[in-house]
Amino acid sequence: MSSRRTKPQPLSDTEIRQIAADLAADRPPMVWFTSEAVGVPEGRSGKVLALGDPADGDFLQVRPTGSKDVLSFSPTEVTLTKPARRTAPATVAKPRKDTPVSMPSSVTPSPQPPSPAPESPAPAQPAPAASKPAPAKPAAPESDESVKTAAKQPARPAKAAPARKAKPAEVTVTLSGTAEGEWTVDVVNGKKRTVRGLTVAGSSVAQAAKLLHPEVAEVVDSVLESVRNSQRVKVEQLQSELEQARRLLDELSG
Repeated sequence: MSSRRTKPQPLSDTEIRQIAADLAADRPPMVWFTSEAVGVPEGRSGKVLALGDPADGDFLQVRPTGSKDVLSFSPTEVTLTKPARRTAPATVAKPRKDTPVSMPSSVTPSPQPPSPAPESPAPAQPAPAASKPAPAKPAAPESDESVKTAAKQPARPAKAAPARKAKPAEVTVTLSGTAEGEWTVDVVNGKKRTVRGLTVAGSSVAQAAKLLHPEVAEVVDSVLESVRNSQRVKVEQLQSELEQARRLLDELSG
């Protein structure tokens, strides 16, 4: 009797939280691929290296054992339970029909009756002439139509399972500036923010913009020019307040 295979259950929220805790502790957990996995044999093991956004579906970043590629899988394609080893059923050899049956050695043969006395030989009769064998008919040659039809039908190769391509890591660099001339940089590597609010000098921003593209440099220069103008107005206002404060101090000192 053949047992019906049940469809693998997806990873539960508790198991996903356990995987996240192991990754946070720098202990990549071991998983095994189910029959739902595409491009990877069922029962093969692998290690979870990262977790992405569950909204993407295939958010488990797994590196199969013996491979250098990191692939994306869904919760139904992997499991934390190690599959049991499959054992081949024992086969009983059946005797062939043409196997001779040996007789037991204890059986004694029945006695043969005495042979009668030989009679006088009869006169020899002439042997009849041997009949000539009929000539064998030559096999009919295959027609050209059947040969051409067989040649036009090449063997179809078996379809291989589509290989899953590893998703390249995406890097996003965001440059932010304020009216006071403060510049910061944020860097997102894949789904993880690696740099947040790093302060950058305005001169470095202008130099980097010139190396990227003329249009980028034009936009950054316009922003820097606006910041310079606002700072000039602020300096002039502060100088005016300083002169007024000095005059008031001189009047009070006289």
